[in-house]
This record gives sequence, structure tokens and C-alpha cells, in this order.
Amino acid sequence: MYKVIVTDPISESGLRALTSNPEFKVEQQTGLDPAVLAEMIKDYDALIVRSQTQVTRDIIQAADRLKVIARAGVGVDNIDIEAATEKGIIVINAPAGNTIAATEHTLAMMLSLARSIPQAYGSLTSGKWERKLFKGVELYQKTLGVVGMGRIGTEVAKRAKGFQMNILGYDPFLTEDRAKKLGIIKASLDEIAEQADFITVHTPLTPETRGLIDADYFAKTKKGLRIVNCARGGIIDEQALVDAVNSGQVAGAAIDVFEHEPPQNTGLTQNPRIIVTPHLGASTAEAQEKVAESVSEEIVGIFTAGSVQHAINLPHISASVQQKIRPYLTLSEQMAELLMQIFKKAPEKININYYGELFLEDTGLLTRQMIKALLSYYLDSSINIVNVMQVLKAHSLSYSVQKNAAHKGFTNFIELEIVNGDDKATIACTYLSGFGGRIVSINGYRLDMEPEKYLLYIDHMDVPGMIGSVGSILGKGSINIGSMYVGRQTIGGKAVMVLTVDKPVPENVRTEILGIQDLNDVQFVEIDVPEEEN
Repeated sequence: MYKVIVTDPISESGLRALTSNPEFKVEQQTGLDPAVLAEMIKDYDALIVRSQTQVTRDIIQAADRLKVIARAGVGVDNIDIEAATEKGIIVINAPAGNTIAATEHTLAMMLSLARSIPQAYGSLTSGKWERKLFKGVELYQKTLGVVGMGRIGTEVAKRAKGFQMNILGYDPFLTEDRAKKLGIIKASLDEIAEQADFITVHTPLTPETRGLIDADYFAKTKKGLRIVNCARGGIIDEQALVDAVNSGQVAGAAIDVFEHEPPQNTGLTQNPRIIVTPHLGASTAEAQEKVAESVSEEIVGIFTAGSVQHAINLPHISASVQQKIRPYLTLSEQMAELLMQIFKKAPEKININYYGELFLEDTGLLTRQMIKALLSYYLDSSINIVNVMQVLKAHSLSYSVQKNAAHKGFTNFIELEIVNGDDKATIACTYLSGFGGRIVSINGYRLDMEPEKYLLYIDHMDVPGMIGSVGSILGKGSINIGSMYVGRQTIGGKAVMVLTVDKPVPENVRTEILGIQDLNDVQFVEIDVPEEEN
């Protein structure tokens, strides 16, 4: 019999898949002290939590039998994923359980915003009768910009069409074909700013989306815009929003999520034209039951059939396969991160080629690792090598894998290509025994580059003095160059230069470099490098 402990309040009916199964014994003990849980956990095979229990490294290290940690919800910030992975424990969540709840809350906030319902309620219950003060607007035939066309953004768009709104959708991975099928118009962020009467945000919070809607963006929007955020705090710059509302550029806002929770910006929470709710997007009885059902059913599947659907961390791979591909796991991910930042466009197609001895190996894990790195640039960190193919499919992206016994001059050689329309970019890597991983080609230019955390990628013409000009500007900016790699195709023709630097390159320094004659482009790139490699 498998023992399961539930340490946060969770719907009992949602746990029925476990409680009704004779192979499982479920115990519910909430509010446990961390030290008590660390002592108890050694007797259990699975742990189910919501957001209250902090599943720390100490608790995980004490878990001798534990095979699964389940978060009945989406976020897993309260679970030490790295410690769980090291211990060989699968961490699962319920990513789709709150879709309808969050969708409906978004529509409720939009309607409340259009008709000033909370403000009118407060006025009337305080004894006033101010009908003229609360004249609203209709959603009918207004233009709605949906920023982020994932599960929730798509469902919001579908329902907004029921109000006969005109829908503009933005998502790095939204294709014209998918937009047509949804009956919406694919648009850029600037097009949404110019045309939208309402904007609703549904992107994950990543370095790319933090502050996505800021003061500069508000300055480009239609005067009288109304904006809703039921996604993640931090996507909208809170102070910029307050300033835009106070100036009249934005007519009003409805906010359910905040940069800090509970929120600290009283200009946001006490503004009469801003509706706020305390992160209620997923707070429905049905949603809480669905997430409990989801993790309960998956736990049963993991123990009885070995099926995993929503794992956050690495799945188990055999020791023999892991040994053969281990040198390429980090290297392939770094290669993909570098290419994505150089390309600056979301890929529509991904092509991966393996050469040499890797021809004989199971490279599925490497393929998933590279695709995960590519998609994570625009999406969130919940993408992992287990769910990455589902994410790929959900965004209607295609990929191909080819294997060739030819060596390309190396024992093993991996080439990655990403395509967007007529544009494409390529990169290749290999692992040299005794020397480590190397990037050996970028966009057809031959290099011999060791990946490092901070890089400066420069596309230029092969003219005398280019290296000195770049070095001079970096020197003035107190930026030290660690190493330099150059590649060219013909003397005097196009060339690339990749510099490793000791710290991030500020935008003003990058802009100054971009002004050098015969220099076409310069990109600061930051890739994930394990501490021991720094």
C-alpha cells in the first residue's frame, strides 16, 4: 500500500481517486511544523501540498521513500525543485485546473471595469445616489488586445467574441493560421497599443515580460484605455500604471495580481479608478476541486502505470544513456539559449541534426533540452523536458530531427537551426575530451568558443581596427574582456566577433558600440553556466 500525506487544506472530493483506491492510504495533517514534517515524511510515498507548506531541502533529504511531490495548483515556488530532482523525486502540478476560473475572473474584472460596478456599489452602500458619476462603456464592438495567447488568453478571446468584440492577439508563438482558426487578428504589441480599447494580460512572468507594459508603452496606447491583469504581478509596471491612470491616459484598470503580495503600492490599491482583488483568479470551488483531482489521478497513474503527464523536473533516464549524453546536456541547452538571443524572433520551425557517434544513441533528452531552452526564452520556467513537446504542439510549432553517421570532423557534432519565415539562424557544438564543450559554428562562421555566462555577439564587416574600436568602448565602460573569438567567411567580407565579458553590458555601452562604422549589429547575451564552470 502506498502512503500519501496531504499537508494543506485540499478538496476531499478532489482526492477521491486516491481515497477510493485500495492501493493508497491517504492521511490529511495540515499546519505541520517543518521539523515535524521532516521527521514524518520518511514514512510516505507521496506528498500533496498547496501553497502553505514549504517543501524545503531539509524535508526532501529526510524523505527516504518519497517518490512524488504534488502541488495542487500551478506555481511550485514553495517546493525546492533542485533538491527533489537530486533525490530522484518527481514534482508534479496541475497547470490546467484553474483555466476556466482565471478566464471567468478576467471577464468579470473587465465588465466591472467597463461599468464601474465596485465603485457604484461602494457609493450606494454608503448612502449616496450618484447615477451620473458611474456612466460606463459597452464591450460591444470594442477592440480587445489579448497579450499572451496561451490556455487562459485563448479562452478569454473565445468568450470576448461572444460580446462581439474585435480581438487582437499577441503571442511570440501565435501563427497566422492559428489566429485565423480562433477568429482573431494576429497583432504586434505596438498595434495593440494603437488600436485596443481594452487590454488583458495573460503571459507568464519571465525576464522578457517583466515590465512589459511600462510608461513608454502607456504613452503609445489610445487615450482612455482600460487594462486588466489577472496573470502575474510585475508584467505591468505598477507605478507607471498609477501615473497613466492619474494623467487620464488610462481610464481605469482591474488588477488581481501584484509585484508584492499583499500589495504595498497604496497609489494602486486606493485609486478610485483601479479595481483590485486579492489574487482570486483561481479561487473557485470548482478550480480547487479540479487541481486536486488532477494531481490525485496523476499520482495513481505514476504508481500503478508509470505514466507522468505534468512533471516539473527531470524524468528518470537510464544510467547508461545518461553517461553517454551527459557532456552534451548543459552544452546543448547553452547553445540553444545563445542562438535564441541572437535570433531575436520566436521560432516557427526547429531543425536539429546529430552527427557522429550520437547517431547510435537515444538523443530524445537532448532534443527536448534544446527545445525547452528555445521556448523558455518567451514562455515561463514551468516548461521542462517532460512537457516541452506538449507546449510545442499547443503553439503549432514544428520540429525535425535528423541523424547522420558522418563525423563533420568531430567525434560528435550537434547542429541546431531555427526558422521564422524567410529568416533562419544556425549554431553547432561539440564536446572535446579533456577540453570540454565548444561552440564551433554560428550562422556559418567557424569558431572555437567555450560557453561563458556573459557574451557580446557582434556582426560586422572584416575591416582593420574593428577589434580596437570595440575594445576601447568597453574599456571606457569599465568592462573587462575575458576572451575573444572571431570568424569570417572571406577577407574583407562579413564577419562575427564573440567576446566573453566579466559583467553585463549596459544598454548605453551597447548603443555606442552599435554606432561604430561597418558594424551591423551587437547583442549582449547571457546564458546559464553552472557555478563550477565560471
